[in-house]
Amino acid sequence: MKREKAYKVLALQEKISNSEAKKLIDRGVVYLKGKLVKIARAEVPINSKFRIRRIEKPKQIFEDERILVVDKPSFLDSDEVAKRFGRDIFLLHRLDRGTSGVLLLGKDREFQKTIIEEFRSKRVYKEYIAWVSGRIAEPVTISKRLKKIRRGNEIRTVVSKDGLEAITHVEPLAMVGKKTKVKITIENGRTHQIRVHLSHLGYPIVGDGLYGGVDFERLLLHAKKIELLNYSFEVEEPPIFNHWLK
Repeated sequence: MKREKAYKVLALQEKISNSEAKKLIDRGVVYLKGKLVKIARAEVPINSKFRIRRIEKPKQIFEDERILVVDKPSFLDSDEVAKRFGRDIFLLHRLDRGTSGVLLLGKDREFQKTIIEEFRSKRVYKEYIAWVSGRIAEPVTISKRLKKIRRGNEIRTVVSKDGLEAITHVEPLAMVGKKTKVKITIENGRTHQIRVHLSHLGYPIVGDGLYGGVDFERLLLHAKKIELLNYSFEVEEPPIFNHWLK
């Protein structure tokens, strides 16, 4: 049977452009025969039937004259989320595409300067929930320096003596088989900090293919809580985080 690149077959199936189809595959929401399609240019039979995972919409949870706070779903870039709330809305920090949870958006540029100083001075409390492969029985602190590197269009972070300070605190919450649900707090906010630190320790996050995690429906990392100035925001993890606790 004739074969064609996956993104082209998907474009025909969904009646969308090739570029739109490629973006869907790159986003990690396209499946073929129950398996995630990871390479847009991989060749597949032309009669292949793809399944596209529905992406949740960001939910606004708070707003005042200075700040707008949303519950960001997995599979959306932080920049995309900000654009959905208006031209004058901007990011106060970032979450990885695969990470869900509390995302702060700004409405006032002077207030943005204050927020930047709060982050720089480590006066922001950031709490995450994740599932990792492996059994973590005791709390652990990881203080490996991290360095961001770029390879083509891909950004990765590696443990390096030449990197920036990064401190991550991990506390086990539950263990099921060879997986552990953990609470994480960080003192810094380096790119992919939690993901790299846990992988380096031998406990990659479930669904984190970039850093050695096992395949899953999504990256099981959720930004649960953030506290700064007189604000405190919290969003419970999605139901999928209870997958092994049923």
